[in-house]
Amino acid sequence: MLNLADGYAHGEGVDRNTERAIQIIEEAMRMGIPAAFNVMGRYHMEGMGVKSDPSRAYAFLELAADMGSASAQAFIGKALRAVYDDPAQGFWGNRKIGIKMMECGFQQGNREAAYALGLSLIGRDSAMGHDMERALVVLHDSVKLGSDEGASYLSLSFSVGRPLVGGFKDPTRADRYSTLAAALRIDPDLRFPNLDKILPLPPAKLPMWNGDRNTLLDAAKPILPRPAAPPPPEPNPAWLLTGRAHIEPGRQLPEQPQRQIVPQYESTAAPETGYWIARLMHPVSERHRAWDAQQLPMRYLKGELFDRSRTGLQDEDGRIRFHYLGEAIDQLPPAPIKDDPRLARRAARYSDIPKTERYYRSHSPCPRAGIWRPYLPDTHPLHASFNRWDRQAYVRKGMPFPAVVTDRPGIEEKDILWQWLANANEVHNGLEHVTLTPGEDDDALD
Repeated sequence: MLNLADGYAHGEGVDRNTERAIQIIEEAMRMGIPAAFNVMGRYHMEGMGVKSDPSRAYAFLELAADMGSASAQAFIGKALRAVYDDPAQGFWGNRKIGIKMMECGFQQGNREAAYALGLSLIGRDSAMGHDMERALVVLHDSVKLGSDEGASYLSLSFSVGRPLVGGFKDPTRADRYSTLAAALRIDPDLRFPNLDKILPLPPAKLPMWNGDRNTLLDAAKPILPRPAAPPPPEPNPAWLLTGRAHIEPGRQLPEQPQRQIVPQYESTAAPETGYWIARLMHPVSERHRAWDAQQLPMRYLKGELFDRSRTGLQDEDGRIRFHYLGEAIDQLPPAPIKDDPRLARRAARYSDIPKTERYYRSHSPCPRAGIWRPYLPDTHPLHASFNRWDRQAYVRKGMPFPAVVTDRPGIEEKDILWQWLANANEVHNGLEHVTLTPGEDDDALD
């Protein structure tokens, strides 16, 4: 509904019709969808189909934020993070609530909230202080969530040695963040949950990189299970039969005959070479239907008389007709498995995810380096909103699992399980030229 409304609002794929866009959003609001209130707030802010009214816009946005819209929380959080009020410029001095709003949006995986929160934690006012250590982590996480601004900021920080990175200049890290930022500007739908595999924060050692852009991006993207190969076709029982019912191995009858021929009575000859099957003209009893079900396709040459034996039938059961099924054709191969559309968009890559599931608690040390998936069991009331397909993390052996929730009502770290998805040295989709320099806890990717 929201995508359709956006199409009408901007004339994308349909004729521009802002009145229709408003109607759709209002219907979504009546359904209680938080994002719909966020969109309505943006419409009032921009004057899209309604009169521009910042006061109404902020009322809708605040309501959306209260209902749980991460995008609205990011917007309101940025508007409240100042140290003084300036309504004309659209910001107010309520930094404490602003930080809280951005935290909520960040916990739900919103990249704008993560980037804004990271900048706010750097601290631009003496009253609130700063938290450089967490700011660095949050900005790094904003890149995982797809923030090109976060990647650009970190690239510059490592390039010039800002206080955020302890005054430490690292052109290699800066170059990688710059590569990620450029990719995200081209495709904002990209996500890099496994960023730590190719760009861990200091003091972890950087893995070596061959300089190929796609190699770097693919290694950080989320992984999807590689589809299983289609099963081989089942052998046809008719291959083992003899006489007219025999079909050559590797062949099968077509779903539809090559020619449409009127059914022929049993007292006639086959007008066309091929497989024919006998059927009662008027099956009225279970015995009749059982007889029909027992009949096998039989091959007759053109001009050959049909079998008149009527085995198992009596005269009162009625007449038989033979139906043309066609000539045997080569057995069709199994339909190829279509690639996941996220793979076609280069938003993810395939990996041979182990079928044997092994789970670990958040408080456990990571037993092996690789890509891990944090998730809530299906019995948890918030599992549907937490268990996203792209929520993954690259964790080194012996390190603690990362904290994926710090302040999200209803979810605690002890509720979360971790599932191992892929080894540190798994090789797929152009990664064969990458070599990691092992750290103390790292496996090698070769």
